[in-house]
Amino acid sequence: MNTLVISQPMVFPWVGLFEQVRLADLFVHYDDVQLPQGRSFITRVQVKTPQGINWLTVPVLRQNKELICDTQIDNSQRWRTKHLNTLHHCYGRSPFFEEMFALVEEIYRQPTDMLCEFNVFGIEAVAAYFGFRPRFLLSSSLGTVTHSSQKLVDIAEILGAQRYITGLGALNYLEYDKFEIRNIRVEYMSYQKKPYTQLNGSFTPFVSILDLIANCGKEGIQNIDSSSVYWKEFIKHE
Repeated sequence: MNTLVISQPMVFPWVGLFEQVRLADLFVHYDDVQLPQGRSFITRVQVKTPQGINWLTVPVLRQNKELICDTQIDNSQRWRTKHLNTLHHCYGRSPFFEEMFALVEEIYRQPTDMLCEFNVFGIEAVAAYFGFRPRFLLSSSLGTVTHSSQKLVDIAEILGAQRYITGLGALNYLEYDKFEIRNIRVEYMSYQKKPYTQLNGSFTPFVSILDLIANCGKEGIQNIDSSSVYWKEFIKHE
């Protein structure tokens, strides 16, 4: 069954996003939708520090209701250096720090002024690190003009997907009938949030994937193993 995942491109997202990558044959970076107003995981992500949770934030030049694919990074700020210094401070004592930091330095060396390009490169580089190789695409390359659930259905039909896997945020808006009449099976992620040894306090699953790499290296793939559940079964337990 040709499995599709569609997700807005986030900054070094949490393990749950890569559990979706693992299950996908087709992974679409949902970039031709509006950049969320205010703070979101499109521009920032949590990391654990000795002082508690901190945020890595990519500064952007905000316009009025711009699309993610059109959002420019504010490169007048020395944000790359700041991020690298923070990661060194957070994870310098981690067993796989050197491995994680080499990967991150390669990503930060990419010369781009565009938020989407930076986020996409980071996601795909981490996916390759763990050996996940779905077919990656940008939604902006597919030419859809619809919105919300219909846009997702149109993407699935263009790509010939029979199964669509999504995260829990879709519970608030997804119109299942639009998928069902086209024989596209909708499934929700059933996140296990499998713990691993972290530095700096008790375990939290919601930090960047870089935390898993720094602490576990490639063996961290054992923690990227959640499955998905058919939507009717899933909502019975919500």
